[in-house]
Amino acid sequence: MRAARRRSFLTQSAALAGACWLHSPVLAADRVRKKILRTEFNSAEVGFDLPQVSDQTSVTMASNIFEPPLTYDYLARPVVLKPLTAAGLPEVSADHKHFIFTIRPGIFFSDDPAFKGKRRELVAEDYVFSIKRFYDPRIKTEHLYQFETAKVLGLSELRNEALKSKKAFNYDQPVAGLRALDRYRFEVRLAEPDPRFVHLFASANFASAVAREVVEAYGDDIGAHPVGTGPFRLKSWRRSSLIVLERNPNFREQMFESVGAPAGQAQAEQVGRYLAGKKLPLLDEVHISIITESQPRWLAFAGGDLDLVEMPVAVARLAMPNGRLAPNLKKQGVQAYASHGADIAFSYFNLEDPQVGGYTPEKVALRRAIVLAYDNAEETRLVLQGQALPAQSMLPPLIYGHEPDLRSEAGMTEPVRAQALLDLYGYDKRDAEGYRLHPDGSPLTLRRAGRETTRERQLHELWKKRMDAVGLRMEFETATFGELIKKALAGQLMIWGYTWDLGSPDGDFLLGMGYGPNAGQSNDARFQLPAFDRLYERQRLLPDGPERLALMHQATRLMLAYLPYHPHNYPVRVDMCSAAVRGFLRHPFTRDRWRFVDIVDS
Repeated sequence: MRAARRRSFLTQSAALAGACWLHSPVLAADRVRKKILRTEFNSAEVGFDLPQVSDQTSVTMASNIFEPPLTYDYLARPVVLKPLTAAGLPEVSADHKHFIFTIRPGIFFSDDPAFKGKRRELVAEDYVFSIKRFYDPRIKTEHLYQFETAKVLGLSELRNEALKSKKAFNYDQPVAGLRALDRYRFEVRLAEPDPRFVHLFASANFASAVAREVVEAYGDDIGAHPVGTGPFRLKSWRRSSLIVLERNPNFREQMFESVGAPAGQAQAEQVGRYLAGKKLPLLDEVHISIITESQPRWLAFAGGDLDLVEMPVAVARLAMPNGRLAPNLKKQGVQAYASHGADIAFSYFNLEDPQVGGYTPEKVALRRAIVLAYDNAEETRLVLQGQALPAQSMLPPLIYGHEPDLRSEAGMTEPVRAQALLDLYGYDKRDAEGYRLHPDGSPLTLRRAGRETTRERQLHELWKKRMDAVGLRMEFETATFGELIKKALAGQLMIWGYTWDLGSPDGDFLLGMGYGPNAGQSNDARFQLPAFDRLYERQRLLPDGPERLALMHQATRLMLAYLPYHPHNYPVRVDMCSAAVRGFLRHPFTRDRWRFVDIVDS
């Protein structure tokens, strides 16, 4: 009976997908004439100006248009840094405070009217300008802390000068910590050692180059005019609907190179054999549809209207019964690739919120009770269809600092203990409807934010059931992802949950989400604890090793004790490719995977 239902569903999928309106109709003749990859994202883009975006859709689009100096080898595991626009790896001083990057000559931006008909070469000054943009008070960014925490000499002072004088940020003012040495070399100087600072320059989010002429030409509309040196450029854009990237005709000659895949990783070995000796990129265009709901996404893929989709968890039991590709999909040549270990799904509590915030014992007890009352295992089983691993802390398996043997309250479900905590710390009074009140007798209402999707509705139903079981009233508010980000940065949400898709193999970023000075940026919880801050600052200065790990583990335990964040799970992502797709591999830390993907006549 189960097999019959599955076959019926997949047959219906193909028929319905063919009947429904598609974001990106591609005629068969076009598929022969051009190599076009059709894929999707489940949330709308915010824009393409990297300092001002953090959502996965926007960052992925921009990462295929803009380029940082460094990247990670596509196949190597553990990950290996390698040059991208740089001529080689940077020169690094013994004290990890001085870095010199040399940019390869002959790299050009894609054409744009801002260049007045001339080819525009990438130069060192472009990286200097691009980093300075994070310090410009006029640019609303949540990423400034990436450089401020590293203490780049002189840039914070330059920003403060602009804030005090209320004048425009002076991009031409020299600073000791960031300057171009000549046309192709720039240096960065830090006030304190940072042994992992170079990884920042492998992240398209933080270290990609943009041309000053383009920024000045488009002003506040720069987010709609991405002009980079990457393999693709923006061809067309229907907001929240369809984004089309096309091959950048100015892209340099880049041949695929890799140190090779680890033995026994069949997908990576296969990809390495296919890409060997090929010139990148292989695609002519990438069409990205924004399809927020799971069912339409799956229907489009099953009906042949998408080539690449991250499998919606709602169809996991139909598409991957018992963890194996369904026979009818296998017969169609569909390829399924599972990966996990670098992402973390979590909720945060706004510690400045009068309902759930604060550091007194009763407020900590309230957050502990919420965590103990919720059921991460039920979320994984019912909402995620088993497509996740249990989380015990905010540091996932592929991240330096992860503790595989750690067991914490974050991974427990103990509603009886949750009720005992609430009673013990004064939340034993009830209102007329039976919901708990604050110890002072005032009303207690939890508010959780989310998007208006089927999956979020399922999560909210689970949260409501679990909180009702311990007598906590919970209400919900919904908005788009972009609106929620703005509210989070302004401290206007009480509780919200999402997934961080990490861009670096180190746990510093995730611990930085609890660092006090990062409040209003990556620290959505607005956690302010001097003891934690001291641990965080000390571990940043140390090279990897036992001493640093011990400090990271102490910091992790403080986060688990005060619970500004509630770790839920480490997502398992299953990417499904049509029979025509070649070269696809989900790298845990890079987002420019389309430069390696090919479409063949299947």
